[in-house]
Formats: sequence, structure tokens, C-alpha cells
Amino acid sequence: MNTGIIELLAFGLAAIIAGFFLLISMVRELTPNQRRKWFLGIGLGTGIIAFSLKIGLIVIFSLFPGPMLSLFPEREHELASVIASTDQRNDSRIFKTPYTWQALPTSAPYPEDNPPTAEKIKLGRKLFFDTRLSADGTLSCASCHVLTDDKGGGDGLTASIGIDGKQGTRNAPTVFNAAFQKVLFWDGRASSLEGQAKGPLINPIEMGMPSLDHVVNTVRNIPEYQALFSSTFPTRPSITIDTIAMAIASYERTLITPDSPYDRFIRGDSSALTDKQIRGMALFESTGCILCHSGPNFSAASLFSDDTPYRIFPSIPNTVYEKRHRLNGDLGAAPKDNGSDRGVWRIPSLRNVTRTGPYFHNGSVSSLEEAVRIMAHVQLNKAISNRDTDDRSIQWLNSNKRLRVESHQALSDTEVEEIVAFLESLEGKLPISQQ
Repeated sequence: MNTGIIELLAFGLAAIIAGFFLLISMVRELTPNQRRKWFLGIGLGTGIIAFSLKIGLIVIFSLFPGPMLSLFPEREHELASVIASTDQRNDSRIFKTPYTWQALPTSAPYPEDNPPTAEKIKLGRKLFFDTRLSADGTLSCASCHVLTDDKGGGDGLTASIGIDGKQGTRNAPTVFNAAFQKVLFWDGRASSLEGQAKGPLINPIEMGMPSLDHVVNTVRNIPEYQALFSSTFPTRPSITIDTIAMAIASYERTLITPDSPYDRFIRGDSSALTDKQIRGMALFESTGCILCHSGPNFSAASLFSDDTPYRIFPSIPNTVYEKRHRLNGDLGAAPKDNGSDRGVWRIPSLRNVTRTGPYFHNGSVSSLEEAVRIMAHVQLNKAISNRDTDDRSIQWLNSNKRLRVESHQALSDTEVEEIVAFLESLEGKLPISQQ
């Protein structure tokens, strides 16, 4: 029994004894009538008994906290510690937080000058898989953007292999749900799918065509394409690089995955996510991941966001991760003449991220768990630790003579696993007809 409890017990016993004698004195002096003595005695006595019981309970709870607390139902954790039993799967278990979660639309938006048609989508699919659009006839768009669930719209390589076995320096971004992004490529240099489709065709270490005119001439000289383009674009006299790109972009706008467990959960199926994924979802918000990976496509670079599509990466300098994974070897969209060693990159979508490794612009990280740790540390300045003491920071603010205490400053291994479990809920499948 600690000192505080002993002092409380001593005070309580003294108060009870004093109250007892005070009760006797008041009954004798204030109420000469026998009947009124009983009423006053019962009233005051009840108060003393209630006070005595409270003191007793406090002492018992202090001496035996475990057994006493086990008599009461265990409370569910809140936010990052949310656990809902399987027999309580209903809307009431969905916690309220400031952030509004959104499901992915079931169709992608398109520009006014390129509305989708069945013919255009069919033509775009044919072009997407056609290796004749590369200089050596060995590569197509689908070579680096594999439309299978296990590849997730990427190729699974650290950096993609182009013509003549040339390897690039950047990891292939997924084509899945690219239709919802407002800028494309890792450095965001294309502002539409139509613009993006032209880039790899003439990149010397990708498909390697000498020029866009050469691409057009190649397509024009394939007899089957002449009829297809004429029927698909009846108002355009001939095949152009624009109509080629418009067809490919129209097909790519069908490569969306809006039926993930997360989407079903947001649309009302409260059983779509596991309890572990719910905890990871809460951690995703409370840790700060939503500052960049927000909206239905989990990217501030999406068409749903008014935020800047770019972030400095890594934003925290000189970390062990920066050196280990060569994160500054390529600076992306950062100005080349400002002397900065910080890269600037488009914020990627996290949909199907469990399938699109290895991770980051250089494909230097093979584990999603490790990628989560890196992002938490180099972007959000979180410690990666299982020690409780690392989860809270205390700073003295001399200007106003106050302490600032900040909690949730670290991610434990368990919390990393829970965030990854939530990211698994973003896995969706393409319709078989589009593969």
C-alpha cells in the first residue's frame, strides 16, 4: 500500500469517527423529540455509511487492482487501438474522426475532347499490347505495365528493362487507376494520360523509337490499323500521334480497381475489413499518412485534390534510410540549379501498393513494411521503436514558460504491421475483359 493510500485511509477513518460522534451530539442537542431523533439519525447515518463504503472500495481497488478490474467489461481501444468483436459488426463500431474517407468512383473521368467509345477502347487495347510500337519490336506498353493481379500494373523490377536490354533508373509506376491522377510519371511531367502515352514511345531506354513521326508512320504502314482508325476516328482524315495517344488513354481509363475491400467498407459493408485493418486505418490517419496519400485514390496528386501533387522526398535529411537506399541519387522534379540535395516527386497512389513493389522511385526497397517505416521516419519524423519512452516527446518552450508534450511520436512493429494490413485492403482486381 503506497503512502498516498495510507494517508487517505487515515483521513477517512478520522472523518468517519468524527462524523459518528458529531451525529450523536447533533441528535441529542438539536432534536429533543424522540421520533425526530430517529429521522435525523437515519439521514446523517446514511451519509456516514456511504462515505465509509467509498473509502473501503478505494482501498480494495488499490490493494487488488487486477482482480477488481477483471470484474468489469474490457473497453475497446479508440482510434489506433480500435478492436471490435466479431459479434458487434455494425455501423456503430465505425469510429468518427476528422478525416472523411472516400471510395473510388466506378468509372474514370475523361477530357471533353476524348470521350470514350467501345471502338476507341478496343483500339487502345490493341496498341497497348503491340510490340511493333518499339524500335526493336520486342516491347509494348504492357511489357512494363503488366495487367495481372500479382504485378498490379507494374513489372516487379527495381527499374524497367527497355529495348536492347537497357535498364532505366526508375521503377515503373502502376498503370492501375492512373486515370485518376492529374500528373503522370514519377516527376509529374505529363498532365494527362494522352500526354503520358507519347513519352515511353520515344524514350531511348524504353521503347526507343527515333521520333513520334516514326511511330505514326509505323502504325500507318500496318494495314489492320488503317481500317480501325478510320472507324474509330471518322472525322479525322489520317492516323496521327494524337489519335494514337487518345486511343491508348481511353483504354487506360478502364484499368481501374474500385471494388477493393476498403471500397466495400466505405460503401457500407462493415464486414469488409478485419479488426486489424480497422486499427491500421486509424493509424494511417493519426500518423499523418493522409497528409499526402488522401482522397479516394490515396494521392494528393489525384484529380480529386486541390493540393500540390508534389512532395520533397526525403524531407528529413541525413537519415540512415536515405543513405542505405540511395534516396537522393535522383532528384526528380527538383530544380537542377538551386543546389538542393532534396528530391521532388509526384505523390503516388497507394492503391494495390502491396503488389507494386519494389518501392520508391528507384525501386530500392523490396519490403512494404520497410517502406512504411521509411515514410514514417523521413517524411513524418516518427521514431521506429517498440519502447514506450520513444512514443512521447517533451519540449520546454522558454518563450512562454510551458511544456509541450506530444504523443504518438513512434511507430512500433505491431503498428507497422497494422498499417500494412490496412494497405492490403486497397487491393482490387481488374475486370477480366480488360486484362
